[in-house]
Amino acid sequence: MANHEDIENGESTELDAVKEPLISKQDIGANDSHRSSDEGSLRMVLLSTFVAVCGSLEFGSCVGYSAPTQSAIRKDLNQSLAQFSVFGSVITIGAMIGAITSGHTADFLGRKGAMRLSATFCITGWLAIYLSSGSLLLDSGRFLTGYGIGIFSYVIPVFIAEIAPKNIRGGLATVNQLMIVGGSSVAFLIGTLVTWRTLALTGIIPCLVLLVGLFFVPESPRWLAKVGHPKEFEVALQRLRGKDADVSLEAIEIKDYIESLNYLPTARMIDLFQSKYIRSVIIGVGLMVFQQFGGINGIGFYASETFELAGFSSGKTGTVAYASIQVPITILGAFLMDKSGRRVLLMVSASGTFLGCFMTGLSFYLKVHGMLLEWAPLIAVVGVLTYIGFFSIGMGPVPWVIMSEIFPINVKGVAGSLVTLVNWFGAWAVSYTFNFLMSWSSSGIFFLYSGVCAITILFVANLVPETKGKTLEEIQASINTDDKSMQLF
Repeated sequence: MANHEDIENGESTELDAVKEPLISKQDIGANDSHRSSDEGSLRMVLLSTFVAVCGSLEFGSCVGYSAPTQSAIRKDLNQSLAQFSVFGSVITIGAMIGAITSGHTADFLGRKGAMRLSATFCITGWLAIYLSSGSLLLDSGRFLTGYGIGIFSYVIPVFIAEIAPKNIRGGLATVNQLMIVGGSSVAFLIGTLVTWRTLALTGIIPCLVLLVGLFFVPESPRWLAKVGHPKEFEVALQRLRGKDADVSLEAIEIKDYIESLNYLPTARMIDLFQSKYIRSVIIGVGLMVFQQFGGINGIGFYASETFELAGFSSGKTGTVAYASIQVPITILGAFLMDKSGRRVLLMVSASGTFLGCFMTGLSFYLKVHGMLLEWAPLIAVVGVLTYIGFFSIGMGPVPWVIMSEIFPINVKGVAGSLVTLVNWFGAWAVSYTFNFLMSWSSSGIFFLYSGVCAITILFVANLVPETKGKTLEEIQASINTDDKSMQLF
């Protein structure tokens, strides 16, 4: 038996030895993706995706809850702005803790088990919010829903990426973001019609659909292969690809890749900073930092208040427009994901969010200095809607898609936890500081966000790879090759 040093020294050789037969298998089965995407396979893949993204709908319901309910909750529970800011942002504290545990939870319980756990926490949280008569139970419920969606935010894109054929993986993964913005939009719209307690009860519905639906869909084949259940792995893969599909080549490819990972030690958080993983970590973490510090959760959580400060007598009109634009734009992004590619969408999106933030900042600057007062509110609305439209087409969905694609399965759990934690830390920082920064400078905060969006363009252009049309195993080989090239350079 080779010792640990021999394994480390021969690691690339071992992995290369595994990759060589994979290439020939892919050549032999060049049309495998077409065979595996027959009507039967798509039916189960689409059903599995639909069930999983009920958790995404729940995610959106949770994050969208505070915007339409701010005034009513503050009035009914006699809350100060600082107290409501705690309520608005404590969801991200729970989500950070959920993110820390998400990778290990999904690896230990499986992808389906992690989703069941998340749904249970969300249901408990909504009931606490519904029954609350003061800040303690209200904030506790918000925290519990945050913990649930912290796990959802990792496990859902990973589950979809692991079950989907490569030719439609990007589009299906984007459905995750579509349902998030759909849930947020529904919360925005329903929140203008019902009380905040009734709105809390509606948040339970996606969880119930998810819990029932999970009984009818298979577990992730890649997870089953990883934890050593070969029979269940083959059954799950056959169900996903259709009863008449030939899955032998795909099964061999997945098994060979999993076997290659047996030469690697169990991953810890500190292992992510080794040279073989560092590029994937920089990409995953960097995209989440730019996604959040571009201002999305500040703008989204407090949209109604922002429109009122811009000069509208009521924020409802702007909030409804905000909610209405997200869904169709995200649908467009889903269609473009596997056509134009991830990098193009990210760069176009970042450019648009820069423009939207700059326009919003300009409107507040004009208002503060008493210039073009009749135009300032309109510029603010156009700016915010431009921002959310371009965010929804790229910076919203694509970082989650790439996060689910770029990490090897042996580090996917711990790496996914890190990336999701960074995302939720950014969400907390932005949502908690937004009201205070608006008091400091209503124009300055949006100019700050626009600067982050501009830097995002440079980051994507220089570091983010294109993953369109590649299997998860091919993406790993590509990143490893790029890393070697960079080291040689």
